[in-house]
Amino acid sequence: MSTVSAAAPVPVLAPRRAWLADLPVLLVAVVWGGSYLAAKGITATHTVIAVLVLRFALVLPVLVIAGRRRLRALTPAQLRGAGVLGLVLGGIFLLETYGVVHTSATNAGLIISLTMIFTPLAEAAVRRSRPSAGFLGAAAVSVAGVVLLTQGGGITAPGLGDLLILGAALARTLHVLLMARIKAVQEADSLSLTTVQLGSAVAVFAVLAAVPGTGASPWSAAAGFGAAEWAGLAFLSVFCTLFAFFVQMWAVRRTSPSRVSLLLGTEPLWAAAAGIVIGGEHLGPAGLAGVVLVLGGTAWGRRTAA
Repeated sequence: MSTVSAAAPVPVLAPRRAWLADLPVLLVAVVWGGSYLAAKGITATHTVIAVLVLRFALVLPVLVIAGRRRLRALTPAQLRGAGVLGLVLGGIFLLETYGVVHTSATNAGLIISLTMIFTPLAEAAVRRSRPSAGFLGAAAVSVAGVVLLTQGGGITAPGLGDLLILGAALARTLHVLLMARIKAVQEADSLSLTTVQLGSAVAVFAVLAAVPGTGASPWSAAAGFGAAEWAGLAFLSVFCTLFAFFVQMWAVRRTSPSRVSLLLGTEPLWAAAAGIVIGGEHLGPAGLAGVVLVLGGTAWGRRTAA
């Protein structure tokens, strides 16, 4: 998930230099789009928590070592704020991972993009302001797209996985709102903030893994992994977490947060591409129309809310 932070204004880059700064960010969007298919490939209902423990426990020590000095500089209020955000983040990953087990990677990547619609709507509700007619139209188009996307044969209720991913999109919206409203974290270093959040989330996963009946332990899940599963876990840990975070920190200092956010907004497109081309997922005419509406609606909504 995106952790782009505000930065000082940066000079306008020459076209060639701008492209060199954009390419790594676009690669982040690509690997994030592929993360749904990767998670689906290595996770079953009884291994969700175990996989989450393994995924983030592998990268957390690297983040701690890289930012140890700035971690020590965090105030108690910042630690508490980041801890609260980490609890929400843990809920997001639980909903996303359980959801992708029960739906297609294509559906997951496109439904989660509704966060870009939900967040401005939630902000408007908090501020008691009315969204523009254009944004409401974009939201209606996106929702219509999701309805079409989740239909198999005929009009049916969305599946469990679709509803869980929808819950994850709502939880992402809550996460964004809390980041904007918890004053203590607004001045915190982004690396330290992310590290504490992931640490809190891993603690939640570890506690859940120790509860009887919640599924396989991380150790037993790891013991059952073959080469393909370890490759998938490495992809999620190294590329979708470490690589993605450090590229964002690098890029936002060389271009602009808006440009980075725009490039990362292509994630649903790559999720659909990975699910269809690599995963062999099939979408009927209604599903394809849903893809077009979701992508078009979220793009329209981003421009309207900008």
